[in-house]
Amino acid sequence: MTVRETNLQISEAPARSRGGIPWLLADIAILLGSIALFIVGAAAGNFWVILLAIILSITFVVVAIGFYMIQPNQSAVLTLFGDYRGSDPTPGLRWANPLYVKKKVSLRVRNFTTQTSKVNDARGNPIEIAAVVVWRVVDTARAIFGVDSFTNYVQIQAESAVRQLARLYPYDAFDETDVTTLIGDTSEINQDLQVELQDRANDAGVEIMETRITDLAYAPEIAESMLRRQQASAIVAARKKIVEGAVLMVRDAVAGLEEGDQDHESIALDEDRKATFAANLMTVIASDQPTNPVVNVGTLSR
Repeated sequence: MTVRETNLQISEAPARSRGGIPWLLADIAILLGSIALFIVGAAAGNFWVILLAIILSITFVVVAIGFYMIQPNQSAVLTLFGDYRGSDPTPGLRWANPLYVKKKVSLRVRNFTTQTSKVNDARGNPIEIAAVVVWRVVDTARAIFGVDSFTNYVQIQAESAVRQLARLYPYDAFDETDVTTLIGDTSEINQDLQVELQDRANDAGVEIMETRITDLAYAPEIAESMLRRQQASAIVAARKKIVEGAVLMVRDAVAGLEEGDQDHESIALDEDRKATFAANLMTVIASDQPTNPVVNVGTLSR
């Protein structure tokens, strides 16, 4: 049997504990009774009465050791000579076997941000990545006995999961489609990170409530070149869109000249003129610089 299988067998169980108020009243009564018996025994010189007062005093101390306080969203893990006896999440003053060792565990929601890690993405590009993790303890037995320190365990596993996630996906796909990327599919990436980390955190009795990528960027040594590549891709995509629109406009313009309408006569264009007109109009529409028209006024002769 592996250590992992052994840890998974440890699960939270209810502890045998009682409300502390009735026991507190009883303990106060024991204390008052022991004081009264001691006074009476001392006045009467009765050894047995004094002995009974001493026994009641010892009983008062033993009962008092069994008290412990639980805050809201807190639980106490009870052990007896190293044996797990259950967990008590009931808030307020509680009482249990005085021989029990009580270790309190917070059930409140916690969060932390992982350190920014430098790692290669799926395409070998160095990137810097970090994430915020929101979590809480849901199984106090596993949190205490499953791992050495559940807070350190969650933090280390979170950083490992973030690095592992970064290696599975590219930072950006540029012109490729149907490719999951770190920068473009944040919801899916965050969900995958949560599933990956939850699988690791089960041994610590921890629920991963939310994970979010907070820092994501190319490493400084390639950030400038990647920025130029992104700008080039954006320019190419924009020019492609402009050219597509220009082709449609030129086509409509040529068709409009040839067909005419009820207010304008059609203009017959041969193939050479169509080509020249289309070329000039494409230049005007698709050019990224202002165009200067050249007017052909014909040839002057004497």
